[in-house]
Amino acid sequence: MLDLEHAELTDAGRVREHNEDAVGHVLPTSPAQVQSQGWFFCMADGMGAHAKGEVASRLAVETAVGGFRKIPKGVMHVSLLPRLVQEANAAVYDEGHRQGSPASGMGCTFVACALRFDSAVVSHVGDSRCYLMRQGRLTQLTHDHTMANEQVRLGILSVEDAGSGEGRHLLTRSLGSELFVAADTITVNIIPGDLLFLCTDGLHGYVAEDKMRYLLDSRSGLQSIAEALIAAANEAGGYDNASVQLIRVRSVERMGLYRGRPYRLL
Repeated sequence: MLDLEHAELTDAGRVREHNEDAVGHVLPTSPAQVQSQGWFFCMADGMGAHAKGEVASRLAVETAVGGFRKIPKGVMHVSLLPRLVQEANAAVYDEGHRQGSPASGMGCTFVACALRFDSAVVSHVGDSRCYLMRQGRLTQLTHDHTMANEQVRLGILSVEDAGSGEGRHLLTRSLGSELFVAADTITVNIIPGDLLFLCTDGLHGYVAEDKMRYLLDSRSGLQSIAEALIAAANEAGGYDNASVQLIRVRSVERMGLYRGRPYRLL
């Protein structure tokens, strides 16, 4: 049976007065729920003046968490997560219009990860990321929806230039800016020992990947690793809010699919 341990931490940093990041999760409460529903983790990074970013990120996380709690037994995560992202987007979009200032830029990034059996499904919008740490190797699973990354894809910028240019902070996709949003969604097979790492750009934008890999590969407990990652972001200046979620896979249940129905592999 799938067995996980997790830790999460969010911090305002050393410069910002408010923390516009939000994190949330849904944990199964019984072995039956581990198989029928699974585990869910998400985070959002708000944007918008006068605390609108704080409202947007909190609303997005609360909407997604609430939606996951209500899912029918056995629903496929790969179809569920894009729907939850769209529900979160609609909630943020409606709130922005309810406040009467849709041009204020109220919105947020969003990344979510759901795990069941032997797979993890990741869905995201914006530049909050999900990484996979496996046997000492750190792999970025998400693709930033930023102007810089779009220019890299088109061959206008090199990867090195994109990492230091102003366009790395300009989002091409976010929750709340339009009535509908397209989320990128991927499925990853997981094995015991894997560590999934979700973070906002307040962390990955200021802590080098080699430093992140070193901290994630330590033998410390997950809460200590989360604290060390946040400390590294603050040591780099603490210019932005920073959030992390760590999910370590202890064991998995190998499954196959036949006509859309899962079955246990021996």
